[in-house]
Amino acid sequence: MLLVVRHLTHMRYPAGAASVALRLKLFPQSFEGQRVIDWHVEVEGEEITRTTVDGYGERFAQWLSRGRHEELEIVARGRVETEDRAGVVKGMRRACPPAVFLRETPLTAADEMILALGDGLEPGDNALAGLHALSARVRDALPYRGGVTTSATAAAAALAGEGGVCQDHAHIFIAAARARNVPARYVAGYLLAGDEADQQFESHAWAEAYIDGLGWVGFDIANGMCPTDHYVRLGSGLDANDAAPVRGVVTGGGPGIVSADVRIARGEGDIEAIQQQQQQQ
Repeated sequence: MLLVVRHLTHMRYPAGAASVALRLKLFPQSFEGQRVIDWHVEVEGEEITRTTVDGYGERFAQWLSRGRHEELEIVARGRVETEDRAGVVKGMRRACPPAVFLRETPLTAADEMILALGDGLEPGDNALAGLHALSARVRDALPYRGGVTTSATAAAAALAGEGGVCQDHAHIFIAAARARNVPARYVAGYLLAGDEADQQFESHAWAEAYIDGLGWVGFDIANGMCPTDHYVRLGSGLDANDAAPVRGVVTGGGPGIVSADVRIARGEGDIEAIQQQQQQQ
């Protein structure tokens, strides 16, 4: 399937910012089941052409400005061809061993409730069925509900609360898998919903777990499925902070306000038409 994506991030600094430093993980890579045809990332209309490969084998860019800013606009856009590989991720750079993704972070620390969700999961060749069961248990345990968690909500806090979103589902799944010695990582990307009315106009999140003999396999816990050709994989990390498409450090002025608008279309979508839709929001 050919997918067209335009990801707009708008950063506003009401009190002004003396300097801004950004880390941009906005560069999807090609692998089996995903082929990047063309892709462009721009900050304030200037294309980013210089990137670095991180320890996970994924590209990122750094952007620094010491001039005063009241707002910034970041755009990632392009065309990606996808295939349904039942969530199996192969053909990517192998820059670090899977054991790196056993590391616990503050957002993925496991408590007793999370440990209980992982009952029956064992690392090794037979882990696949256990991971599917874990995904279903996490989804049942955490109703999908927006507005009750934030980007700083840890897995245990989300599970003990009244619901959560895809980020929380992924964190809980990752925490439970790692507690059972199964490497797991957080994935940020894009999802084309089956029904236009279901489009969220934001990035999506899921998890990948490593299975001996099979490799990395994706689990979209929020939707109860493995990623298909409706998904574009953007990047991964230990948790949502590590995999965030845009992170920044600001000096001077007050706190900033960040908003994002993601548009994804099937086929030979018109990037200009998508841009006009975003400008009308």
